[in-house]
Amino acid sequence: MPEIIGHNYIGGARSAAGTVALRSFDAVSGEALPWSFTQATMGEVDAAALAAADAYPIFRALAASRRAEFLEAIATQLEALDDGFVTLVTRETALPNTRIQGERARTANQMRLFAQVLRRGDFYGARIDRALPERQPLPRVDLRQYRIGVGPVAVFGASNFPLAFSTAGGDTAAALAASCPVVFKAHSGHMATAEQVADAIIRAAEQTGMPKGVFNMIYGAGVGEALVKHPAIQAVGFTGSLKGGRALCDMAAARPQPIPVFAEMSSINPVVVLPEALQLRGEKIAGELTASVVLGCGQFCTNPGLVIGIRSPAFNAFTESLSALMADQPAQTMLNRGTLASYAKGVQALRAQPGVEHLAGREQQGTQAQPQLFKADVSLLFEGNPLLQEEVFGPATVLVEVADEAELYRALHSLHGQLTATLIAEAGDLQQHAGLLPLLEQKVGRVLFNGYPTGVEVCDAMVHGGPYPATSDARGTSVGSLAIERFLRPVCYQNCPDALLPDPLKNANPLGISRLVDGVSQRDPL
Repeated sequence: MPEIIGHNYIGGARSAAGTVALRSFDAVSGEALPWSFTQATMGEVDAAALAAADAYPIFRALAASRRAEFLEAIATQLEALDDGFVTLVTRETALPNTRIQGERARTANQMRLFAQVLRRGDFYGARIDRALPERQPLPRVDLRQYRIGVGPVAVFGASNFPLAFSTAGGDTAAALAASCPVVFKAHSGHMATAEQVADAIIRAAEQTGMPKGVFNMIYGAGVGEALVKHPAIQAVGFTGSLKGGRALCDMAAARPQPIPVFAEMSSINPVVVLPEALQLRGEKIAGELTASVVLGCGQFCTNPGLVIGIRSPAFNAFTESLSALMADQPAQTMLNRGTLASYAKGVQALRAQPGVEHLAGREQQGTQAQPQLFKADVSLLFEGNPLLQEEVFGPATVLVEVADEAELYRALHSLHGQLTATLIAEAGDLQQHAGLLPLLEQKVGRVLFNGYPTGVEVCDAMVHGGPYPATSDARGTSVGSLAIERFLRPVCYQNCPDALLPDPLKNANPLGISRLVDGVSQRDPL
């Protein structure tokens, strides 16, 4: 494993102009790890953003196939990281080796997915309306449109996915695929991991001849605001808390030139268990749901934080089974002490809330998170109580019992935007409650049937987004190939000489990409 030196990455070089030393910690013992990291100065933030801006015109001018080679090289470099790297990530996050190995594979596969997108060419969104000089009463000019990268992108690493949502994660992959250089803000919870991954990206950039400044990384607290407000930055990708994401959105909106922030922030991912399904397989559902709630110590953005069912003997039996299973779940170590403190605070707030009953879970104490199950009166949802709308990040969930179908619909109407919603149902349930799907379509980015939301496939069809506060912009996704569209914008060319047009819009269609020509989809050259 290469030496960890803790310096910032700016324009293809390392920089340590500051004097503040930051430390990374062992997630289990709390001991400081043997490396220090240099807090970026405001001058270094400025230099990183300017390095990305200098790289942008060069990077954007490269053929999409060249960028694809870069992404594939990053994937290869990530896969080449040895067992020492896996051990390091485990020390910083307390996530098991198998989880880190799986997450590394996912991170590499994300890079390769976007390489495929670049080679397909559909990301260009090429549209051509050829001139109609004889049209009456007015002729039509020649109009051609495609999409280009918006410019340098600031990306903030997530705590819960040190690889897949961090340094080389989905936001970085999508931005680079869109021809946008990246300035990455390393997460304080796994700075050594971030350095190792940044090294891999830089090696891939050098191997494939990318411009210096295509990827930059800075350490430290308080640098995020300066980064978001820097005039060179044209978009922001963020995964984290509602408070943090909203603060970034407000900063970006207040700039002289406002820019978009694509923030994934908070979701309780409701699970609706319907009567026939509970009657037929209630105990099995309880076991599956328990496994989803405690998976990874509940530290997934799609953790099922709310379970809703209609009052019945079957729901009572399900509640008893779920309570017994949750009571037997062992404590787990969380990502860091700050995450544990936040979880303990959320659990305590639920315990203290009138109308909320504690059903299962040992007293929260010590250095590990105890799984918890609560039951809340549905009136709290109707009243808009924030405790039932806000995510408790960790292995906890809340049951809500409704009296009938009308209360079920009212409860779902009262929910804020979510990443996911799940229907546990038989065919008869779905027929009887046919209005649930159109309602949930307005509330979430992904609707699951007879599955559980923990687990996000990286593919073309995936949506990992949703209405506010799940994300700041429900039109996008942070997982899947559609994520590239967040960092693209359309440009139209009117009566442009063919020689000056970008290749995807030329008459000869030298790239052979799919295009919409005079309203007809075409792939072959014109």
